[in-house]
Amino acid sequence: MTEDILTTLKILIIGESGVGKSSLLLRFTDDTFDPEIGATIVYDVTRRETFAKLDNWLNELDTYCTRNDLVKMLVGNKIDKEDHELEREEGLKFARKHSMLFIEASAKTRDGVQCAFEELVEKILQTPGLWESVHKTRGVALSELSETGQGGCGAYCSLL
Repeated sequence: MTEDILTTLKILIIGESGVGKSSLLLRFTDDTFDPEIGATIVYDVTRRETFAKLDNWLNELDTYCTRNDLVKMLVGNKIDKEDHELEREEGLKFARKHSMLFIEASAKTRDGVQCAFEELVEKILQTPGLWESVHKTRGVALSELSETGQGGCGAYCSLL
């Protein structure tokens, strides 16, 4: 039996200040949520202006990235709030237009967070040019992936 070896994947989380980038990461890595966390410099479903600036973030990525085979995921965060300014369909349409994975999530309630990172890693693993040349003899161990290959996410995740 082949022994799995863990490897490191670099994930860049970009978006407007206050949309929940750090909260999503903390929820995934430590399973914690801090409502008082400071803002950092994804989109926030309760703030349309964060969605409107997504094209700017993609332009920045295209300008400074040296690769063209990146795996990109659009995350609409803060779905636990009631004052949505954006519908899920708007995010999905934007993601499709830009060939991105898409999911809505809430770092506060945990909804979609595990799924988002698992789907992202799965897609990276399906893009050998991103990791194969560096780790030709290594496997990547992922915890608790379901037998269906959906990372335990069911139909909630949209892999585009």
